[in-house]
Amino acid sequence: MDKMDDTMMFKAQSEKVPAREIMKSVYASLQERGHDPINQLVGYLMSGDPVYITSYQQARSLIRKLERHDLLAELVRSYLEQDD
Repeated sequence: MDKMDDTMMFKAQSEKVPAREIMKSVYASLQERGHDPINQLVGYLMSGDPVYITSYQQARSLIRKLERHDLLAELVRSYLEQDD
């Protein structure tokens, strides 16, 4: 029997990119395009409107891999865990 006739199951590898890496990448893309990255990220996080994030270097697609709630939780956690 030919292998091409068999039904096969493929499992997509779920690539889990840390929120920190996504934020750094999006920040860099916004900066390279001449935007104010902080204002743009805050606008996105407050409104949920992806138009605040440039599509340059797939930044918009990248940031939408994470839920806004998860991004905010990560930001708060990181802020509170910093040693001053």
